[in-house]
Amino acid sequence: MIPAAVQKLITDWRLGFIATVGADGRPNVSPKGTFLVLDGATLGFGEIRSPQTLANIAHQAQVEVNFVDAFVRRGARLRGIATVHRRGTAGFDAVFGPFQATWASLAHRMNAVVTIAVTEVRPLSTPPYDDGATEAEMVALYKAKFGAMYP
Repeated sequence: MIPAAVQKLITDWRLGFIATVGADGRPNVSPKGTFLVLDGATLGFGEIRSPQTLANIAHQAQVEVNFVDAFVRRGARLRGIATVHRRGTAGFDAVFGPFQATWASLAHRMNAVVTIAVTEVRPLSTPPYDDGATEAEMVALYKAKFGAMYP
C-alpha cells in the first residue's frame, strides 16, 4: 500500500508531521523525527515527548502524516489508524526492534511506539510544477535558498 518512492522518502527524511484531533475537536499537528516504515502498509514513530499526540490518538485513532522533501518540494500524505504500544507491554516489545536498531541513542527515551496502519497515500506537490518547473530546478533553487540561510 505504501509505494516504494514514498517508503524511500520516509527513510531519507524521517521527519513527519502527524495530524490528530483532540477530545475538544481541535486539530493538532506535531513533528516527529523518528518515523520508520515497518512494512509495506505500516509506519511508526517512537514517542519521546508527545503526551498530547498520545491523548488525541486515544480519543480518535484516525491520523494523517505528511512527509516533504524540502529540496524537491514534493512529498506524501498518509492516512491511517494509529495504535499506541506503551513500553512494558507485549505490543511494544513486538514492534520495538527496528526502533532500537535505528535509533539506538534515543531508544531508551521512547515511552511508546505508535504504529499506523496506512489506509490511504496521496501525493503532495508545490505549484511551480504546475507551471513547468523541473525537479532539478527546484533542487537548485532550494539548495541556494538553504545555503543562504545557513552559510
